[in-house]
Amino acid sequence: MAVLTVRRQGFGLLRVLLVFLGVSVLCSVALGTRKGHASLDHRSHRHRHPGHLSLHRHRQRAGKEGQVLHRSKRGWVWNQFFVIEEYTGPDPVLVGRLHSDVDKGDGNIKYILSGEGAGTIFVIDDKTGNIHATKTLDREEQAQYTLTAQAVARDTHEPLEPPSEFIVKVQDINDNPPEFLHSPYHARVPEMSNVGTSVVQVTATDADDPTYGNSARLVYSILQGQPYFSVEPQTGIIRTALPNMDREARQEYEVVIQAKDMGGHMGGLSGTTEVKITLTDVNDNPPKFPQSVYSMSVSEDKVPGEEVGRLKAKDPDLEDNGLVNYRLIDGDGMNMFELTTNSETREAVIKLKKQVDFETKRSYTLKVEGSNPYIDSRFLAWGPYKDEATIKISVEDADEPPVFVAPSYTFEVEENAPKGTPVGRVHAKDTDVANNPVRYMIPLYTDVEQFFSILEDGMITTTRPLDRETQPWHNISVSAIETGGHHQDTKVRVNIKVKDVNDNPPEFASNNEVFMCETVAPGKVIETVSAVDKDEMAHRQHFTFSLAPEVAHNQNFSLKDNRDSTASIYVLRKGFSRLTQDVYFLPIEINDNGFPSMSSTNTLTIRVCSCDSKNTILSCNVEPYILPAGLSTGALIAILACIVILLAIVVLFVALRRQKKEPLIVFEEEDIRENIITYDDEGGGEEDTEAFDIATLQNPDGANGFLPRKDIKPELQFPLTPGAGRPAANSVDVDDFIKTRIAEADCDPTAPPYDSIQIYGYEGRGSLAGSLSSLESVTTESDLDYDYLQSWGPRFKKLADLYGTKDSSIHDGDDEKMFEGKLSFTTVLVSKLPPSATISHTE
Repeated sequence: MAVLTVRRQGFGLLRVLLVFLGVSVLCSVALGTRKGHASLDHRSHRHRHPGHLSLHRHRQRAGKEGQVLHRSKRGWVWNQFFVIEEYTGPDPVLVGRLHSDVDKGDGNIKYILSGEGAGTIFVIDDKTGNIHATKTLDREEQAQYTLTAQAVARDTHEPLEPPSEFIVKVQDINDNPPEFLHSPYHARVPEMSNVGTSVVQVTATDADDPTYGNSARLVYSILQGQPYFSVEPQTGIIRTALPNMDREARQEYEVVIQAKDMGGHMGGLSGTTEVKITLTDVNDNPPKFPQSVYSMSVSEDKVPGEEVGRLKAKDPDLEDNGLVNYRLIDGDGMNMFELTTNSETREAVIKLKKQVDFETKRSYTLKVEGSNPYIDSRFLAWGPYKDEATIKISVEDADEPPVFVAPSYTFEVEENAPKGTPVGRVHAKDTDVANNPVRYMIPLYTDVEQFFSILEDGMITTTRPLDRETQPWHNISVSAIETGGHHQDTKVRVNIKVKDVNDNPPEFASNNEVFMCETVAPGKVIETVSAVDKDEMAHRQHFTFSLAPEVAHNQNFSLKDNRDSTASIYVLRKGFSRLTQDVYFLPIEINDNGFPSMSSTNTLTIRVCSCDSKNTILSCNVEPYILPAGLSTGALIAILACIVILLAIVVLFVALRRQKKEPLIVFEEEDIRENIITYDDEGGGEEDTEAFDIATLQNPDGANGFLPRKDIKPELQFPLTPGAGRPAANSVDVDDFIKTRIAEADCDPTAPPYDSIQIYGYEGRGSLAGSLSSLESVTTESDLDYDYLQSWGPRFKKLADLYGTKDSSIHDGDDEKMFEGKLSFTTVLVSKLPPSATISHTE
């Protein structure tokens, strides 16, 4: 074993014992090491022969001038260790050994191991530095571990060298067989495919290390499915191995594929998978009729559209490849029969196209062709893809019902004809050879009221007079029944029209009343009447009108026949009054031009109405017309809305009258220290009656000589020294007032413990510009006359009361002092000033 040397800059001297397998590798490493650091440490261990590897730090020693410096050669990379996985021996596996140059063997050095698996998987002997693996390692779970080693003093745990990081790699062994992750496989390949056609590719995976040995090198082979299929050893692609594999002969194949590692050599592990291969269909089979000749029969009593028989050509192909189309290509029955294809069963259905007659022709021949609509061009040489068959159809005799000589009958009969009047004759005969006699009857459900009857010879007669206006047409059926045989019967439709006769008088076309104004002028046409007649006269119908004889000479109305089947009603007089007579009845006689002529008398109702100047009808009743006196909904809503608005205005006016104007002077019960009053207006001179009052600068509580703290309750309260220079109550000298407040704050033991500031925007006496304030005017004599303020109105009443007379003085100076001019004046009031407070005068 050889000691290999590697120099790492910046680390202490740390020697690491590493296990190497193979004498050749160790010998080659030993040749590259420095002789002065080589040693041999041979240790025997099961499965391994660990080696001794150390790392030296390059040092430069100071020497005499001209001393040659030696540099150690770089040897084997020390920071990688290898451990074989799946070791199951009784003893822990020795991974390597750590050794520091400062270790003198006296036990004062302690080796520490940290990192992945330290203390659980890897343990270190803190005295010798030997590293062992205590658990079986699996490379597939974790391929490598990163650890950090360090040598520290055993007593003080102080590091003797910087920590060194190294990696323990788990060497792979072949302990995992190949696995097919997508097993089982299902694949499809068309039948009749060429040899070598790709079917599907199977893929197996091996968890072993593909970079180490042949543990993960896989080779594929087929265990089941030969000789139909083969598999490529390297890719796992399954291909067809036989030509012309027919789906109709065998559709499914079970193939077993094996994947073996170690390159397929003996001792390798293997895994298998099943592949189910299905052959898909192609059109490689033509249709074929099971027989060449088919026999069918049809009775002569079958009606067109009825089925005669079926046939089907067989095609073993599937879906569209097995579809067969049929058609008639020849035969003497092509005009009597037709062919259709059943969409579900894919059968050719022969149907009767025309009714056959046994006595006329007793057999027919048809030729049918069945062919594939979809043909694969690859298999055209295997054609043709069609087949033919012959159908022989025989006609059977049947006992046929009688046959009417006409498919339907239409007769006419006049209305009101007497009972027994002939309507028309129907005739039927038996076409059979026996030619049995026929009897007739009218089914009751077609003639419920039994208007008609039929005689033995087929004559239809009436049973009562008919009314065209009630029912102009009668549609009945007549049955013809054989008297012998199977009593076959047949029916025919009989339509009977009732012809019109003039048996209804004319009448008014409408029965509406006529409305006439009281002021109608004589000779005015008030109505044009027309008539209708229930009889069927068509364009030849004509009506004449005349007044009834009893009113022919009346003095109110007249009638004029317009000779166009209408008549006009004229007014003969004026002065109609609906109060005298509001309704007139005018009988009119109407005649038609039928034969015989019919007439009727109809009464026209004429109502007298009240009209305006434009002849617009206002009222046609006898009672006076009274307009409704109630109000509409819209009017009511408008009135209510007005009332609500008025109430709102009143309430608002009252509220404004009751609102009191806020006083300008602050009362004594208010805490002035809590007020911040800001004035930033241009002075208005003496017209400003609501200027700032100097009394707001005075604290009412200060007048009593005691200013208590309101945030805490003081334990001791000391009275202020009387006569501290406090000005009189009515004094307006702000300078004296501020000095008094400073003295009080300095002497008050209950003053707040925090600093506070009081800012008074006060224009001092020393201002060169002079003062705009009227504060001093109240303390000095003034010869000004303020009587003119009385004429300025109510807005200046208070100012006029203060300065209106020379004898007047400022009452209650603490409450009513005012400024004559509006100043830009900002006052911040604080209850007390600390002893260190300063006063700033703004000039």
